[in-house]
Amino acid sequence: MSKQSELKSLLETIFVVIGTLVGAIIIITFATTKSDTEDTAVKVVENKPVEENVQPVAEVKVAENKTATDNNSEENSLISGEKISQVNCILCHGAGVMGAPKIGDAAQWEARIAQGKDKLIDHAIKGINMMPAKGGNAALSDEEVAAAVIWMANQSGGSL
Repeated sequence: MSKQSELKSLLETIFVVIGTLVGAIIIITFATTKSDTEDTAVKVVENKPVEENVQPVAEVKVAENKTATDNNSEENSLISGEKISQVNCILCHGAGVMGAPKIGDAAQWEARIAQGKDKLIDHAIKGINMMPAKGGNAALSDEEVAAAVIWMANQSGGSL
């Protein structure tokens, strides 16, 4: 081959490569640009107050803590020792867990009842041996604990 034909072949290759690149650029440009005929209206950005954007997901409401002096005598009489015992005390006193006297077992409660109502209630409120104060439920009032103790003791042969 002559030098002229080699030069011609090289120039043809260069023109094909450059043409391909230019064509690709044109196609990509048309494909990525938006048509200006779609929506030429000016979009207005509305700024909402910050308070609307920063709202809590939830609110926590805490019940009022009523003391014995806040309640009238009718409400105090509604304290159910049975209900409190079934919800709070039955876990240990139902099965005799960790030495707890079982509800209804007069033999296990006899010595405890003999100590007197005040001593029995005091132990339940402050805790004794393996039993935590208020049976582990600090939310119980002293009156609720007393009602539960009296009910359990009466179910176990006592008459407090």
